[in-house]
Amino acid sequence: MNCSVHVFLLNDHFSVEYAETHNNGQESELNRKYEWQDELEIKAVSSVEMKENSIYALQGEYGDGSPFSFDVKAMRLFEIQTQTVPAFIGCSESILSSYELDKNDHGYVLKIYLKDFEPMANPIAGIYIASQEFPKELIG
Repeated sequence: MNCSVHVFLLNDHFSVEYAETHNNGQESELNRKYEWQDELEIKAVSSVEMKENSIYALQGEYGDGSPFSFDVKAMRLFEIQTQTVPAFIGCSESILSSYELDKNDHGYVLKIYLKDFEPMANPIAGIYIASQEFPKELIG
């Protein structure tokens, strides 16, 4: 099975009333429901588990090649088990509006809706960290 992941940044200025009055309830060029959408496809998935208020280990290398590792707290993580290693998709709890996780004959479909009001970082595909929770040592 596969897991299809869709992440949406909600448009805080989207007007349901305008959409209903002028566009049969649908969004339009001037009244978009989402600022942007990311899509990922993860193959060979056996299960997906949601974890609230978790810690995400953000790891990588500085520009000089030395490694870093920081624990980012207050994350909503989705642990996606694959045949090789687990994959993690998620966001800071403070920017999560809602999510949907469904399973069908082809696999899993995960939809994550992010709030528009707070700046965030997307350091790697599928991970969205609120600016206030991003490790200060990695800024600048």
